[in-house]
Amino acid sequence: MTTKSACGTLDLMPAELPSTMRTPLNTALPKPGSQSALREQNQRRVIAALMSGGPQTQAELSRQTGLSTATISNIVKVMATSGIVSTTPTTSSGRRALSVILNDKGQVAAGIDIGRRHLRVVLASPNYRILQEASVSLRPGHSAVEGLRAASDLLDALLANGGIDRRALLGAGIGIPGPIDRRTGTVVQGAILPEWVGINIRETFGERLQVPVFIDNDANLGALAQVTWGPHSAVENLLFIKVGSGIGSGLVLNGSLYYGNVGVTGELGHTTINEQGVICRCGNRGCLETVASTSTMIELLGRGSAETVDTQRIIEWALAGDTAALRVIDDAGAAIGRALAHVANLINPETIVIGGPLTSLGDILLEPVRRGLARHAVPLIGETTSVCMSSLGDRAEALGGAAVVLAHPGLTPALASSA
Repeated sequence: MTTKSACGTLDLMPAELPSTMRTPLNTALPKPGSQSALREQNQRRVIAALMSGGPQTQAELSRQTGLSTATISNIVKVMATSGIVSTTPTTSSGRRALSVILNDKGQVAAGIDIGRRHLRVVLASPNYRILQEASVSLRPGHSAVEGLRAASDLLDALLANGGIDRRALLGAGIGIPGPIDRRTGTVVQGAILPEWVGINIRETFGERLQVPVFIDNDANLGALAQVTWGPHSAVENLLFIKVGSGIGSGLVLNGSLYYGNVGVTGELGHTTINEQGVICRCGNRGCLETVASTSTMIELLGRGSAETVDTQRIIEWALAGDTAALRVIDDAGAAIGRALAHVANLINPETIVIGGPLTSLGDILLEPVRRGLARHAVPLIGETTSVCMSSLGDRAEALGGAAVVLAHPGLTPALASSA
């Protein structure tokens, strides 16, 4: 049995984002004072000049930005000290000069994925190269304070490990497994992390990290990652579904992430599958999460088992051909396919990408999903909709967070010095 199936190979080179995707999410920006605002503005002009024009001498930067040569010299010294730029001796018009080059580590975006049991942080450069990446386990039921502390500590560790000055950090894109009210940046009822409900993550994380913060549902960031880092750059209509402790989805419609009225979209896990089913955490009965989430799989396979059952153990059992594990996954896949069919009938996506911790199952999960989709979708939609595993694995949400930061216009490192 084939166990690997994806829409394409893993390729961490970016797609060109449609202009509609360049609209920033909610941010927490530092409050500028008059003098610091002037310094930041001048530094931004220098960095923009280097990004657009490549390596230049200080005299060329002065001409391009309109800043005095003394100001340029001070700015370059600050950025060189913090590792944002490098300088090399050169000649210009027969005179000795310094060529200023924007370093790969001179601008860094952080992507942070916070789940019920895990935390992953990635650092990426403006050319979409992954510089650092790490993940750690979190205590189930952790509070927002615990999650914030763990994310901040891991971020600092990655910056230190990569030799990256913290002042080079452009911002952080943070994914949370639950609905986010985009008007306020607040976690609302229905999140996998009920301890986080009512928390304004944008303000809380912004105060701790001291950089612009972009907050979104993790499935939305997973969808963005598929068309940015994955092999789906040409796909205009894509549905990403993350199957984990909860089940959520992100929609790319006509080349843009879809947010609806207040941002609470893609709650596929709360689609009713069995009206006589068990009560879901959302208060309804028989939701998709109650029959197809990894939490449900763990509960079912843990009954009567002397072994500790977790997601990795379920994957191992399924790949080894364990009958019970295969049955649970088959039932879950069929239910997921049925729920996807309802969405596909409504929006007619070109591609459906499945992400989350079960991606290594490949066709073991894909086959029942495709079967459920074909059974419940309009025939033509079922025949023309591609269903595949994410080539980004469990990195997708964090990569999407970094992509949000990199797509934001006008962000520059928070440098501290006089210009």
